[in-house]
Amino acid sequence: MEDTIQHAVEILKSGGIIIYPTDTAFGIGCRIDDNKAVERLFKVRKRPFTQTPPVLFDSLEQVKHYVTSIPEDVEPLLKKYWPGALTVILLAKAGRISPLVVGETGIGCRVPNHEIPLRIIKGLGVPIIGTSANFSGEPTPYHATDLNPQLTGLVDLVIQGETSIQKESTVIDCTQNPWKILRHGAIKIQI
Repeated sequence: MEDTIQHAVEILKSGGIIIYPTDTAFGIGCRIDDNKAVERLFKVRKRPFTQTPPVLFDSLEQVKHYVTSIPEDVEPLLKKYWPGALTVILLAKAGRISPLVVGETGIGCRVPNHEIPLRIIKGLGVPIIGTSANFSGEPTPYHATDLNPQLTGLVDLVIQGETSIQKESTVIDCTQNPWKILRHGAIKIQI
């Protein structure tokens, strides 16, 4: 596995795109600070440029380098559910991320509970896009057998593995007060 992780890191460093397992589903990603790679990923997935993708980080500490701040009342939520199936939208720092990754309100941040993406991100030193590995509008792939061969043929590396939760993450917009749940997923949270 170590060779595969290192190979993935090298591909991402050079602007490539990979498919990899996470705790929730199979993801497709590239580094978030390479605008050309991000643009290519959108085109490969046939995803509208207006739909910002979630971003995977290796730790809460790494998130802090890419957001303006983490509100005091949000940090306990992150410490409770990360690593895990919770995506939280926070205000992004300008200039550190491809504009295609930053939405109207901010950036969708998640620390996955899966060794493969965590080791890749740590090796790369930069967060990666963590959107599902499917063409836009197609079903989310929870198993390697769910991956569309047409999509896998368009990326630079497909890493085999298992997903554990097999349900999409819960998404909460924490850029507003009160917070707003944008998608009910694997984690049940009452606001």
